[in-house]
Amino acid sequence: MSITRDEVAHLARLARLDLSEDELAQMAGQLDAILNAVARVSEVAGADVPPMSHAVPLTNVLREDEVRPGLTPEQALSGAPAAEDGRFRVPRILGEAP
Repeated sequence: MSITRDEVAHLARLARLDLSEDELAQMAGQLDAILNAVARVSEVAGADVPPMSHAVPLTNVLREDEVRPGLTPEQALSGAPAAEDGRFRVPRILGEAP
């Protein structure tokens, strides 16, 4: 698999990046190396290797979920600088229509 300079230029346009000719050539080599590495990984992993998100298993120590009473709307809005109809009132941004 080989990525060309034109393909890199196309990707740069899609990402709205302005790359010089030197940067395009450098990126082509780097992206080609990345794509080749990914292709090799898929060849190495056989059907007996399960997909995973991490190389080592993660163990999180979490507490059990327990239901607790939440804030009432009045409590939640008590510290708000402005409230209207049970909601936070915020200024309109950039003159957008309500």
